[in-house]
Amino acid sequence: MTSNTFHKLRDDIENGIITGEFAPGERLDEVQLATRFGVSRTPIREALMQLSAIGLIEARPRRGAVVVDPGPNRIYEMFEVMAELEGMAGAMAARRHTEEDRAALLASHERCEHSAISEDADSYYYDNEIFHHAIYAASHSTFLAEQCATLHRRLRPYRRLQLRVRNRVKVSIGEHGGIIQAILDGDEAAARQRLRDHVAVQGDRFSDLVSNLSRRDVKKTAWSRE
Repeated sequence: MTSNTFHKLRDDIENGIITGEFAPGERLDEVQLATRFGVSRTPIREALMQLSAIGLIEARPRRGAVVVDPGPNRIYEMFEVMAELEGMAGAMAARRHTEEDRAALLASHERCEHSAISEDADSYYYDNEIFHHAIYAASHSTFLAEQCATLHRRLRPYRRLQLRVRNRVKVSIGEHGGIIQAILDGDEAAARQRLRDHVAVQGDRFSDLVSNLSRRDVKKTAWSRE
C-alpha cells in the first residue's frame, strides 16, 4: 500500500468519525473495516493507531477501538492554543530564517498554489501541512517545532475538513502570501499576527459550523466538495 493510499484510508475513517457516521462510543472492528475498505487488517490497525494518537479513538478493555468525541469546546480550545503557537513560530522565523529556510518556504508556498488551482481540498491540506512545517523549521526552536507539530497532528481532521468550506482554500492561499511576505521581510509582529489570524479563522469557522448545524447537516452540506 502506497503512502497516498494509506492516507486516503485513514482520512476516510477520520471523515466517518468527524461527520458522525461512526458515532461516539461505537466500536470500530478491524475485520469489518478491512472488508468495507477492501484492504487487509494491517493498514486498518495502523490507521486506528494513528487515530488513537490524536485522540479520535481510544482502546478500551474487552471492547477494542472505540470512537471518542472530544466535543466542540475542546476542539476550539485547541485551535486557540494552535494559533498562539503558530504566531510564535512565525515571529521567530521572521527573526531567524536563513536562505535555506527562505527557499523551503517559497517552494512550499508554490506547491500550495498549484494544489489550490486544482481545487482538491485534501491535496491542498497536505501541501499546506508542508508549508506550516517549513515555518516551524525556520523558527529554529526545536522544542516549539515539536509542540506545533504535535498539536497540528491533533487538529489534522478538523483543519483538513474545514478546507472544504466554500472559498476557504482561496482565502487560505491568499493568507499564505501575506505570511510569507512578513517572514521574509523580517517583520516579527506582522508574521505573528497573520499566522494567529490564519489559524484562528479555521477555529472560528469550525465553531460556527458545530454551533449552527447538526452533524448530519454538516456532513451533507458544509463539508461537501463545492
